[in-house]
Amino acid sequence: MASKILPVLKLATKVTVAGGAVYVVYDSGLLGSSEQGTEVLGKAKTAIPPAINEWMKYFGMEAQVPTLPTIEFSPRQAWNSGVRTTISTLSDGPTKICDYTSQGLQYLKDLGK
Repeated sequence: MASKILPVLKLATKVTVAGGAVYVVYDSGLLGSSEQGTEVLGKAKTAIPPAINEWMKYFGMEAQVPTLPTIEFSPRQAWNSGVRTTISTLSDGPTKICDYTSQGLQYLKDLGK
């Protein structure tokens, strides 16, 4: 009987953890706009180092946490440039395929001469 309940219990635990993770991500604003993502990143930068120090003191560990590196670019600009590049590549795709096809046919014709 327990062998039949254990897989169900494992699945329920996994679904609960995954659902909780999705809820936390959605609630914190990570699935929102790029402005919300930048704001959440700023909050994480201020909240994580004190929490790590507190846990290290709690467990009696003495170590210095390295400082967080500074990000020299805006994630919003990087995201938008990636989207622009992708859309540009997709829109230029049919034209490039026609150009490459005609170049390939011309190369084959030149080989046949």
